[in-house]
Amino acid sequence: MWSLLMVMCLYSAVEYCLHGQCDKSLEDASLIPFADDPEVARRVELATGKQVNAVAPQAPRPGWINQDM
Repeated sequence: MWSLLMVMCLYSAVEYCLHGQCDKSLEDASLIPFADDPEVARRVELATGKQVNAVAPQAPRPGWINQDM
């Protein structure tokens, strides 16, 4: 009984949160994880046919050192 109530509450909460979203914004949101890697973005575009607005990684500036921590 409680599990059914919990599932209904979860469904209602998700439905309420996504109520004002259009299909375009949901598609754009699903492609965000691939936006920071141009190579992966190209592969996703080829596989899905959807355009991914990829952002090129930031180039190191002269005098600045990129360190992995």
